[in-house]
Amino acid sequence: MLILAGDVGGTSTRIAYFQADPAGLTTLAEAQYKSAAYSSLIDIVRHFASQHHISAERACFGIAGPIIEGRVRTPNLPWTIESDELAAALELPRVLLINDLEANTYGIASLKQQDLFTLNHGVANPSGTIAVVSAGTGLGESLAYFEGGIHHPLPSEAGHADFAARNELEAELLLYLQAKHGRVSYERVLSGPGLLDIYRFLRDKHYFPEEESIAAAMSAGDPPAVITKAALNSQCPMCGKALEVFISVYGAEAGNAALRFLATGGVYLGGGIAPKILDLLKGPAFMLSFTAKGRLSPLVQSIPVHVILNEKTALLGAGRAAFYAHP
Repeated sequence: MLILAGDVGGTSTRIAYFQADPAGLTTLAEAQYKSAAYSSLIDIVRHFASQHHISAERACFGIAGPIIEGRVRTPNLPWTIESDELAAALELPRVLLINDLEANTYGIASLKQQDLFTLNHGVANPSGTIAVVSAGTGLGESLAYFEGGIHHPLPSEAGHADFAARNELEAELLLYLQAKHGRVSYERVLSGPGLLDIYRFLRDKHYFPEEESIAAAMSAGDPPAVITKAALNSQCPMCGKALEVFISVYGAEAGNAALRFLATGGVYLGGGIAPKILDLLKGPAFMLSFTAKGRLSPLVQSIPVHVILNEKTALLGAGRAAFYAHP
């Protein structure tokens, strides 16, 4: 079966043609586009299709944002994407739109051992529920239940659940973020903007003096990336502490997902941040927070935890969704 799949993000959009069968996906053609350079997803799809003489039988796109009745307004782009319009442009009876985390979760089954780094081996239940917790521009979470030989993803907006402080420093951070945002979700902490806010909290509450070189670098570039690089290189104590707090909260929320979804099949860390901070995730802080669940600590200690290293997981997942979930 010939499938057109896409992974649509605020920064970039990946498109591919796949040959799909129960054994997996074979890539026939693939391209990546800067999303903001186009006025719509249809423009990207038409451009890609014009370069390849392939007639897809099915199509699916994973998109950052809530899909309501085949329609989504992308939060980080001035686009409104409608499945009916895409279907007409592609001359298909239907195009499937799914949430990007749903696509990411579908894609896990396509990953190889080298596409994952295991933080906790645990004891995986192959037919158990799996959970995905992805920190990047925002925080996405999803789960997948096992039925009929495969895992079926269910989207969620759990990343927008209320942030819960676990100690005095996090309580101070919560009050600081409440003053800025009002309601504070986990996404306000576990995201690129969240890491920057943790840094600003430590600065504004005078936990550390701000280094002029770091402030200048953040003014000239991407602040979360500057903080991360300085922390990884041990160049800035405040950056190091900001990332330490981030990792501890990330572990706690991943453990929450393990409990909420009873993810005995494993917890997967997706998104763009985890691979970049892998050296620190390997340390004790993440897993200590993940497993600190009181009477249920033995349960979460037994759950495998993996970092997804393959940046094309959502694209592969959109291809698998087209094959398995498309009516």
